[in-house]
Amino acid sequence: MYKIIKKDGLAKRGRLETVHGTIETPVFMNVGTAAAIKGAVSTEDLQGIKTQVELSNTYHLHVRPGDEVVKKLGGLHKFMVWDKPILTDSGGFQVFSLSGLRKIKEEGVYFQSHIDGKKIFMGPEESMQIQSNLASTIAMAFDECPSSVASRQYIENSVARTTRWLERCKAEMNRLNQLPDTINKNQLLFGINQGAIYEDIRIEHAKRISELDLDGYALGGLAVGESHEDMYRILDATVPYLPENKPTYLMGVGTPANILEAVDRGVDFFDCVYPSRNGRHGHVYTNHGKLNLFNAKYELDDRPIEEGCQCPACKKYSRAYIRHLLKAKEMLGMRLCVLHNLYFYNTMMEEIRDAIEAGRYKEYKKQKLDRMSGK
Repeated sequence: MYKIIKKDGLAKRGRLETVHGTIETPVFMNVGTAAAIKGAVSTEDLQGIKTQVELSNTYHLHVRPGDEVVKKLGGLHKFMVWDKPILTDSGGFQVFSLSGLRKIKEEGVYFQSHIDGKKIFMGPEESMQIQSNLASTIAMAFDECPSSVASRQYIENSVARTTRWLERCKAEMNRLNQLPDTINKNQLLFGINQGAIYEDIRIEHAKRISELDLDGYALGGLAVGESHEDMYRILDATVPYLPENKPTYLMGVGTPANILEAVDRGVDFFDCVYPSRNGRHGHVYTNHGKLNLFNAKYELDDRPIEEGCQCPACKKYSRAYIRHLLKAKEMLGMRLCVLHNLYFYNTMMEEIRDAIEAGRYKEYKKQKLDRMSGK
């Protein structure tokens, strides 16, 4: 399962063995919401840019094409032709993001589909069943992700319900993993810590869910509008109360700086839409900060996005050409920027793992942050 290879301060260099292969941590999971990375990136591309884990969305795949369809086609790995680990989130975040289209009850959440307005019900059991049909490597427990500005009373009630839901998720997952027609009988379950920006609620919840001895633990409800300082404060307070001998996942985070800071606080799983979303808008990450390739100053720039980068974009194409593609609305422009950004993130995670193993993480973090901020 999960083993810590080296610690440097609170930073963990670990390894998670799964039925679909080994995950070297810290890891950045590449987000493919509807079983594809936006920007015309194929699974062959992912192999070439050092992707370890692909992340897909339970709610979106349930709505289209339907989890039953994916199951009939042999599960998500077969469907999208990807043989490495896949994590599926539980649909809980959509409870937060589709707040205009849902009603939360003890049994679960009543939605309207964002596609056709059709009524959907999802509770802990339904979320586990959908994820079991998708046959992902890691399933996330169904939770409510409350707004960071909700009242303390609301947060307390919400977290208590999330705990009850988690117990139901665990029982249902155990049941599903024993059924004869379940595709992945070794599906792992990660629980989610909630509590907005209240340290005491977070800590209590972390202690409570740690007792359930799950395969991993996530911190949810961060990067949803609170400040970076609040996020780091909550990590400082909460991570020590989650089991160190299990993977710790900070959901939906974030910028390279956020990742570097969170690793220093004991987090080892990350995911975020930033690299692909920014790439589709011509914003690319480099070791010297972010570039906007739409800027006129790149019109005659024949250098790659970043000198020395080994990604498919930098090995062949110039900033000037990629800028032209973006301006001409050619899909290749978006695709090259997304490939570069994901490669940048995946390579940064490699450097992080090496720095922890060498016992020089703090030094590496400072150098990386200084370079990226142009110091």
